[in-house]
Amino acid sequence: MANLRNRLLAGMAFCACVTATPALAQDANEGTNEIIVTAQRREQTLQEVPLSLTVVGEQQLERQAALSLADYTKLVPGLNVQAQDAGIVRIVLRGANTGSVGSTVASYIDDMPFGSSGSLINAGTAAADFDPFDVARIEVLRGPQGTLYGSNSLGGVLKYVTNLPSTAAFEARAQTGVEAVAGGGTGFSGNAMINVPLGDTLAVRASGFYRERPGFIDSVGFNVKNANASKSYGGRASLLFAPTDNFSIRLQSVLQNIDGGTPSSFDIDPVSHKPYNAAAGGVQTGERTRFVLYPDGYDIRYRLFAGTLEWDFGGATLSSITSHSKQTYQSVTDASTNALRATINAFYAPTAPNTVGFVFVNNQQVKKFTQELRLASSDSETFEWTVGGYYTKEKTRLYQTYIPFQLSSRQLMPTRLTVGGVTFEDFVISYINASYEELAGFATGTLHLGDRFDITAGGRYSHNRQESEQAVIQLGVGSANTGKSSQGVFTWSVSPRFELSDHASVYARVAKGFRPGGPNLIPLGAPADFPSQFKADTIISYEAGLRAETADRSFTFDGSIFYLDWKNILIATTVNTPTGPVGVNGNGQKARSQGVELAVTARPTAGLTVMINGAYTDAKLLQDTVPASGGLNLTGGLKGDRLPYVPEFAATISVDYDWEISAGAKAYVGANVRLVSDQPGTFSAAYRAAYGRAPEIDGYKTVDLRAGVNFERFNLSVFANNLTNTYALSSLGSAFTAAPSAIGGSNVNYLTAAGIRPRTIGASVGVSF
Repeated sequence: MANLRNRLLAGMAFCACVTATPALAQDANEGTNEIIVTAQRREQTLQEVPLSLTVVGEQQLERQAALSLADYTKLVPGLNVQAQDAGIVRIVLRGANTGSVGSTVASYIDDMPFGSSGSLINAGTAAADFDPFDVARIEVLRGPQGTLYGSNSLGGVLKYVTNLPSTAAFEARAQTGVEAVAGGGTGFSGNAMINVPLGDTLAVRASGFYRERPGFIDSVGFNVKNANASKSYGGRASLLFAPTDNFSIRLQSVLQNIDGGTPSSFDIDPVSHKPYNAAAGGVQTGERTRFVLYPDGYDIRYRLFAGTLEWDFGGATLSSITSHSKQTYQSVTDASTNALRATINAFYAPTAPNTVGFVFVNNQQVKKFTQELRLASSDSETFEWTVGGYYTKEKTRLYQTYIPFQLSSRQLMPTRLTVGGVTFEDFVISYINASYEELAGFATGTLHLGDRFDITAGGRYSHNRQESEQAVIQLGVGSANTGKSSQGVFTWSVSPRFELSDHASVYARVAKGFRPGGPNLIPLGAPADFPSQFKADTIISYEAGLRAETADRSFTFDGSIFYLDWKNILIATTVNTPTGPVGVNGNGQKARSQGVELAVTARPTAGLTVMINGAYTDAKLLQDTVPASGGLNLTGGLKGDRLPYVPEFAATISVDYDWEISAGAKAYVGANVRLVSDQPGTFSAAYRAAYGRAPEIDGYKTVDLRAGVNFERFNLSVFANNLTNTYALSSLGSAFTAAPSAIGGSNVNYLTAAGIRPRTIGASVGVSF
């Protein structure tokens, strides 16, 4: 502890030294003197917000070719992702991660939450990965945000803020681009936006996009090159009616589809982590391959419809936000390892070994309705307040099954089978049908004690009711059981802030966040004390920060230290039953995360910007993840283990130079260097049993380059991300497999893993009116 304390103090000393040549906060409003944010549900300057916050603007997203959640990690200190594919991503902020099914980071589009509030639908790996085209900015709030954002904001909030329709003028722009990935294919993209005033009080804004991301992983089971290629397409539309300066109604719709081939995971050696080729007899090669005997695929659908009313009636503004959203995920994945193939052959083709394979089918669906009413005072020099109520109701469905197929033809077979004269419709099925309903009330206020000191404090009481029907049925053994839960949680925050000057402030913050518990599956044969519910887990966060800038914003600094106290951590575990282990939710015990985050920027001369953002995070289990009772199995997490997918150190150094090349034409060049230390993989009892230690991913460094020219109406840009073609992993399978998928292959251990994208070179051209 003393050693860590010394490192934290050293980190803050470094921050203080950098303040002498201070640095940035990412500028979402390029060309303005202040950054405006809505982190506290009202428009404020970044300097006024007493919490750790990063803002990434539209121009920065486009320059950096940042297209997905995995790309934002280089722009936001303390942000990590466990990434496999677009839309199949786990977001981690400040180390709050145990690899469970529930999300620890809440996702918002403007003021609308998106994704499941409950923990019965694998929401932890289904983060909202919206295309950023025509997004005004992305706000990332670090630390618990339970007071204003409610459930699942244990680690923080990721918020997409979209561009408003404008009655000021007609506007349109379009872009098209191409990119190629080393060792893989070529992709194309196109997008367009139009803003049309329909008089002085009405305007519409609409955008559409289409992107093909090239693949770089080969399916060696049936020889498909670049099998993990994907495409994403959709659009947004928004109608704004503002008959007076004090009243407005905005209607929004967001539609996005993500269609992918084989998942972007590949086979690796469990010790060296080098790519492993099952078709070549287990040879470790430099090629990323995935041995599958059936064509994998997945598709994701986002649908969001919302209406927002704003009425400023003098002294206070009433806001009503209503939304309905639907999120679906469907996938088909080959599961034909030697062991499973032998099992399925014994049932479906007992006299013809090695003729039948297995596919795993996974379907998830979330339907969510939300309503929030909020009353916020006008800006005041003495006291500002916000009170509100929130209601959400969602229905979720998770359905999983195995389906046999003919190895020779790759044709799916009927699932019905007869064993001992008894006919079964399915070999195995698992499903959860659940409902989640939550009602919450919240209030927050800021008391200004003089010109330089203020205190912001608030609280929120949330009560949820859940019902579920859950079942795991294997060869007809097992039955559905229903469950109910009712839970109430009070979250709060207190944030004093002191202005050192007009351009510098220090703040402290203590806050609580929560993630709902819920009813549990009670499998056949579970022990008598098996828990019928899992508890809500909570985090109490302690942080202090310094935010400073020069008057012209040529130098800015944003730094913070934090400590998270995490209790009743949610874990994904198993319980042994007469028909085998069954996955369930459970509560572990305690964990903590502590560290330092900073973002600094210097603009020492006209056109030159140097940016450094980084984080040191020490996140560990304080106790084993073994529950006190209930027969749940060890997940592999032991006291002192680091939390999954949290590098101890990560930083990005970015340099950009802009200059005018002629009247009406400006050029820029830029580069990033990204440094990431070693990080642990998912808790795995199987890996620890085989190799005597927890799984770990090696650290890495990458280099990105970019350049472009902006004319009055046209722009051209080029980029090279991961220029040195660094091989690095971003996700690691939780358990090794003791046989390759190759027919007749030898028994060896291997893992599946996902990695960062190989070197990707691209270019785009755009036009605006």
